[in-house]
Amino acid sequence: MRKQQKKPFTGKVALVTGGSRGLGAATVRMLAKQGADVAFTYHSSRGLADTVVEDVRTKGSKAVALRSDQADTGGATVLIDEVVAYLGGLDILVNNAAISVEQGRTVDDPDADTAAQDRMHATNYLGVIALTRAAAKVMRNNGRIISISSGLGTLVGLPGLADYSATKSGIERYTAGAARDLGPRGITANVVQAGLMESPTMKPPPEVLEAMVSSLSLKRVADPDEIAAAVVFLASPAASYITGVKLDANGGYNA
Repeated sequence: MRKQQKKPFTGKVALVTGGSRGLGAATVRMLAKQGADVAFTYHSSRGLADTVVEDVRTKGSKAVALRSDQADTGGATVLIDEVVAYLGGLDILVNNAAISVEQGRTVDDPDADTAAQDRMHATNYLGVIALTRAAAKVMRNNGRIISISSGLGTLVGLPGLADYSATKSGIERYTAGAARDLGPRGITANVVQAGLMESPTMKPPPEVLEAMVSSLSLKRVADPDEIAAAVVFLASPAASYITGVKLDANGGYNA
């Protein structure tokens, strides 16, 4: 009888932030399909989160959905402790959760909602830093950290995207620094620059979306599974000697 091949993530525990929809949900499902037990966070979509949990369990993996507000940096350690308590450890962290507000508002716009922009900085930047710090303290050797960025982290390209772009650029530099800090433990830290995706949370004004699509080499919006495949590759044993890099999965935005 032919021996069944072991799945690449068997015995691994992953945490994906923002895992109830879009890229996060696609990543959760893909990791589980390849053998990982997965915890993921959600903010308000409990129904969607429950659906993802059931999908993961049908694949034979464990899953747990944890409510979290990433803007509250004080909750990072509590979240990591919950993951370890439920699933017994941590090997993979995918920093996916993020928000986008006030797109199209220039820095001199008198009507800009600066409170909303400050919350975006807290969620996309400070929250990711707090979670990475907390995870690094308990992550097993040879673990993986993957932070989701955007082509806007490298090239703003259009007016009205300064604040969002700044959050992504900051995370890219922080992740590169983490790669240096954690390398002696065999932990890799990389960035995926995700492109425009079919997502209910990513709805820029039509004129902004049209301009962004026209700037791509591939003149289309991505399916979340296409981006998730890049994330899962960096989490896999095949990427064991890749760290401190940006993997562009953004349709040629930087070409």
